[in-house]
Amino acid sequence: MGHSPAMAIPDFQTLMLPMLRLAADGQEHALSSVIEQLAVELKLSEVERDELLPSGKQARFTNRVGWAKTYLKKTALLEDVRRGRFHITDRGRLVLKQAPRAITLKYLERFPELAQFRGDEKGAGGDERTPEGTVTEAVAIGSATPEEQLEASYVAVRGKLAEDLLERVKLYSPRFFENNGPPSPQTQVNRQGAKTPSA
Repeated sequence: MGHSPAMAIPDFQTLMLPMLRLAADGQEHALSSVIEQLAVELKLSEVERDELLPSGKQARFTNRVGWAKTYLKKTALLEDVRRGRFHITDRGRLVLKQAPRAITLKYLERFPELAQFRGDEKGAGGDERTPEGTVTEAVAIGSATPEEQLEASYVAVRGKLAEDLLERVKLYSPRFFENNGPPSPQTQVNRQGAKTPSA
């Protein structure tokens, strides 16, 4: 009897509705506790919880939950009540009453605050700081958070540079490397034995 495949870490859009449902009790919630509750609800393994972004600076799941909360807050479905704590708003309760199958960026476009947030992000100095303290100048598009987009772009650029460098190296003849390689032992001896001309 085979085992069911492990669940992939949900993207930040998938996390928005479960997060709003957790806040439906009207109580104050700390992001750290919500991260733990969502991980349990989604049955994430320890490996999935601890998986890091390519930078190695933050857990991927933590990053995605942070951005889910950022977008819910920017569209006034959640609001901060004090540092590190938030609760659901009247608009958030109304959204839950409508029983959407999912809350995505497309769904949030009905709220004017989203367009304002995106406009601010594209403007000069419009950096957004997630609850985890990571600063980015990108706006999340699709399933990837801004950090994931930036790091994927960095990896892609590095790969392209490596390919270009390899292609350039292939253009040189073996004689080029013979003439421009490290000096031979005899050349080093000759250089060491040479006397500096007197002034």
